[in-house]
Amino acid sequence: MALCPLCNGLRKIHVNCPECGSDLDDKGKFMDYADSYSAYMDIDTLKQNDGYPQSLQKGQCPHIMNCSKCGHDEVVLVQE
Repeated sequence: MALCPLCNGLRKIHVNCPECGSDLDDKGKFMDYADSYSAYMDIDTLKQNDGYPQSLQKGQCPHIMNCSKCGHDEVVLVQE
């Protein structure tokens, strides 16, 4: 199993909002928002059903990014 550098606090990511140009804030793994227990489930199992077909094969961790200025949300695939 690969290790996500954002989930584990090893680095930060800087992504600009495509709507207003402000910095997007990392709100965590996309899969953590699926249901109440997803944060406690096996990551590789969740990746099989996360809506990003290549995330498991390519070792990518989908993160939700949010703009605090305009409210724009987007998913960024972070290389593990």
